[in-house]
Amino acid sequence: MAKDALVTDDLAAKFATEKDSPYTRWVAAEGLDIIAAHYVPDLRTVELKPWERRGGRGVFINHEATRTSNDCYVCEIPAGGQLAPHRQLCEEMVLVLDGHGSTRVWNDAGAEVTFEWQPGSLFAIPLNANHQHFNGSGQRAARFVASTNLPPVLNLYDDVDFVFGTAHDFPKRFAGEPDYFAPKGEQKGLLLDTNFVADAANLPLIEAKERGAGGGHIRFAMAKGSMNSHISQFPTATYKKGHRHGPGAHVIILSGEGYSLMWPEGEEPRRYEWGPGSLIVPPNMWFHQHFNSGTEPARYLAFKHEVVSVRNAQGVPKAWISQRVGGDQIDYADESPYVRETFRAALAEHGMEPKMDAAYEAELATLPPKPQETVAV
Repeated sequence: MAKDALVTDDLAAKFATEKDSPYTRWVAAEGLDIIAAHYVPDLRTVELKPWERRGGRGVFINHEATRTSNDCYVCEIPAGGQLAPHRQLCEEMVLVLDGHGSTRVWNDAGAEVTFEWQPGSLFAIPLNANHQHFNGSGQRAARFVASTNLPPVLNLYDDVDFVFGTAHDFPKRFAGEPDYFAPKGEQKGLLLDTNFVADAANLPLIEAKERGAGGGHIRFAMAKGSMNSHISQFPTATYKKGHRHGPGAHVIILSGEGYSLMWPEGEEPRRYEWGPGSLIVPPNMWFHQHFNSGTEPARYLAFKHEVVSVRNAQGVPKAWISQRVGGDQIDYADESPYVRETFRAALAEHGMEPKMDAAYEAELATLPPKPQETVAV
C-alpha cells in the first residue's frame, strides 16, 4: 500500500502554487509563522513573534493536512496590557494556557458582556462579535491557544477588510445576554450546552466506555457555532482505542503524562511524548492512539471542526464505531502486538504495570464478529 503517496519533485512542482492561498498569504503579511508540524512539545513555551494587528505576540499552528478546514494559533497578552479590539467573520474557541484576565464582548447594538478567566478556562467568541482580551497581571504575560475556521472563510472571500472589518451583528448568535458567559449549561447526552467553562482540567465528565479504558468524555458546541470540541480523560496505566477521522483536530494535553502513536494506514506507528501543554494534530485519516504512562489521570481537549466527524447514518462519529462493522475505531482485540508491547515497556520505566485487563474483558461482551466470521443465514 502507498505510504504518504509522495510523488516526484517534477509532479509536485506542477501543483506548488496551489499550496499557496489567501489564508497563507495573510498569515505571512501579518508577520507570523505557520508551524506545519503535527506535534508541538509545549504550547506554553513555543516561540512567538510580534503581532501588530492584535497588539501582542503570536504564531499559527496548521498542518498541511488540516489547512483548509480550521487552524490553531497561540497568542500572548503583554504584562499589564491588552490586545486590540477585534472582530472577525469566523468562529473561534479559546483555551487559556497561562495567566489571569478578562474579556469584553460587545455588539454594534450596544450590548456588552465582560467575564474573567484563568488557566484552563475554555470559551468561544461569537461570530463577528467585537471583543478584547485584558491581562490581569502587571508582572507576567498571559497566553492562550485558540482554534478558528478562518482558513475556509478567508480563502472564500479573499478580502481581509471584509473578514475583519464588516459591521454586522448576528443576534441569534449573540445579543448581549448578561449570562452568556456564565459557567453553566444543560447536559444533552454527551453534549454540555455552555459558552464558558471555568476550569477545563477539573470539569466533571461522563462515562464513555465506547472509547475503552474506563474513560470520561464531554462535548461542546459553543456560541451556537459549527466548530466543536471535546474533553476526554483516562486512568493511569491505561490507553484509549486507536481510531481515525477527518482533518483539523488539535489535541491539547491538560493533565497527565504519556505518549501518542500516529500512523497512516500501511505504515509503522510514530511515537510522540506528551505532558501538560503538548499539542498533537493527527493528519487527515491517520490512525492515532493515546497512552497514559504517568501516575495520574490523563486529560486532553480537542479543538475541531465538524469536518473531522465522519458520521454514519445515525449521526454517530465513525471514530466511535468498530472497524468490524465499517467504523474507524480499532478494537483492542484487533490491535497490533506492538501496541501492548510498547505500552508495557513504557510503564516498566516507571516501575508500573498495565491496568488494561478489565478493559480487554469488557470489550468481549459487545465485540462484533469479524466480517469473515459472520454466519450467513
